[in-house]
Formats: sequence, structure tokens, C-alpha cells
Amino acid sequence: MTTVALDGRGAERGPGAIVAGARAAAADGIRLRVFGDSAALTAVTEIDGAELVPAVEEISNADEPVAAVRSRPEASVVLAARDVAEGRSQAMASAGSTGAAMTAALFALRRLHGVRRPALAVQLLVPGRLGPPTLLLDVGANADARTNDLLQFAYLGTAFSEAVLGVAHPRVALLSVGEEPNKGSAEVVDAHARLARAQGLDFRGNVEGKDLLAGVADVIVTDGFTGNIVLKTIEGTAKTVAEAVRAAARSGVRAAAGGLLLRRSLGALRRQMDPDTTGGAILLGLRGVAVVGHGSSGPEGIANAVRLAARTVDERAVERTTKLLERSRMTRGELRRESLQAGMRDRKEP
Repeated sequence: MTTVALDGRGAERGPGAIVAGARAAAADGIRLRVFGDSAALTAVTEIDGAELVPAVEEISNADEPVAAVRSRPEASVVLAARDVAEGRSQAMASAGSTGAAMTAALFALRRLHGVRRPALAVQLLVPGRLGPPTLLLDVGANADARTNDLLQFAYLGTAFSEAVLGVAHPRVALLSVGEEPNKGSAEVVDAHARLARAQGLDFRGNVEGKDLLAGVADVIVTDGFTGNIVLKTIEGTAKTVAEAVRAAARSGVRAAAGGLLLRRSLGALRRQMDPDTTGGAILLGLRGVAVVGHGSSGPEGIANAVRLAARTVDERAVERTTKLLERSRMTRGELRRESLQAGMRDRKEP
């Protein structure tokens, strides 16, 4: 039975959402160790399969993540990450500070051999689309990305898509400003060339922003700066559309009647567009499993973050990622040689 270490502090909706989410996840047979305020989370002790571990410190969004993680060893998210590293839990999940969760996970769980930069991956919600969601990475772990990083993101995303999302042969694409191989920044153009000849990948070329939700690829790769903006734009658009639909349904008697007829369908659409549905993003490229939930996660979002973490463990995603990286021969030595060669090319350019 998989045990997930759940950060019980920092969620925008407070301890109530943590408790309700933990209860829902535990009902699925997942064991939990919840780290947080003993007084606020007392109800956790009443959940069968859940254990409350006191954590007196918290890291907020206002704190500088690296400094806070290093200076607050008793913070809830730090304790949760350490719990996984020391083997008491098999995965961690947090709906607190994204930076703190990523930093704590990176420090405690460490990177897989040969991985220079872990990536934050999220499942894109596409209303009405059947089958597994498209995986977008990186969405915030790295503001900048070298060519090697983009190539590794493709392997990390492919392994996760196969192991957890059930895609037999994930189609990989590179986000750019045009479909042509020579479109985009120098790193993107170089990455396109290397992805085209990479082993173990089904690379389909570049995709533009308009293709993100079209189902043309199972894994879409980009740098964290671009990915984060894209993700926030999609979330904001979905929220605006949902509000516009609600306003239209209340604009008159006929509209209200139509809204009642469509109520069930609109409710299903709203659930599909809700970030709580996926549970959050997962940090790929580590030797353990870490899920970063949406800051505004409600009980369903908390429960789904825990479920995603547990499913990733059960499907042995980390082990399968390691094998794919080995098969791709993306070892640390080869990465170092690639970096040196890239540096030599840069120095030769005028």
C-alpha cells in the first residue's frame, strides 16, 4: 500500500480542504502522513489510514524558496520531502508554495543520474477530448532551458506519459513560433534538430500555441518561462469562458430556460476545465515522486494530487524514466561533451 507524505500547510483554502482531501484519498486505500498544525488538523487523526505528524513551521509564497528550505528544517514541506527520502513515505504532495515544494523535493530526493534540470509537468485539460491528456513541460521549474534540457524534458515527459497516462507511443512536439524546423530561438532550433534524430522518441516537429489543445501531440516541450505563461493563460481563459457562459445563461428568460436544459452538460464541462481535476503538476527527473498541487486546490484537488502521487509510484514511473534515459544514452558524460561542443560553437560565432 503506497504512503504519501502530504504537506498540511500553505493551502489557500486552509486546513479544512487538507482534511477533506486526505479523507477522500484515504478512502481509495492510500495511506497518508500529513505534516502540519496539530491543532488545525486534529480531524486527520480520525481518518483510517492517515497519520498526523506535527510541523510547527511553514514556508509561504512570500519567502525565498531556497533560503527558506535551508533555514527551516522543521517546515511542513521540508519534513514531507525528508519523509520520502528516508523511506517512510513513497511520494510527497503539496498545495503550498510551489517554489518551496520544488526546492524541498530537489534537495531531499535528488536528481536522476544524468538529469541536469528536473521539469514541472502538467496535464492539459481539453474539454470534450477523449483519451489521455496532453502533457506540457516545463511549466515553471526552470525559467531558462538549454538545448540539452529540452531534449531531456522530452524523455522525461515520454516516460511519464507511458507509465502513468497509459499512452503506448507518446507523440512528442516542441513548442515554437512556427511549424518550420528553423523557427524559434537558437535553443529551440537546435533542440528540433536533436529531437529529430533522438533515439526512443516519436518526435512530430514543432507546434504553435494554437495547437496546444488540439491533440496533435501527447507530450509538448518548452522552457519553464514560456510554459508557465501558457499554463496561466489557459487557466485564465477557461475561467473567463466559464463566467461568460454563466452570465449568458442568466441574461434573460429564454437563456435561463436553455441554461436549465444544458445544466448537466455545463456542469460536466466545468469539472473538465477545473484544475482540481488533474491534481496539479508533477516534478519529473527526481529519484522520488513529488506532486505540486494548485495553490487554490479544494478538497478534490488535494485528493487528486495525492492520487496522482500514489499512481506514479504504483506505475513505477521513476524506474521506467531511468530506463528510458539509459536507453537514450543521455548520460552525464555525454551531456558534458554536448555542453562543451555547444560552448565551442558559441565562441566561434561572430
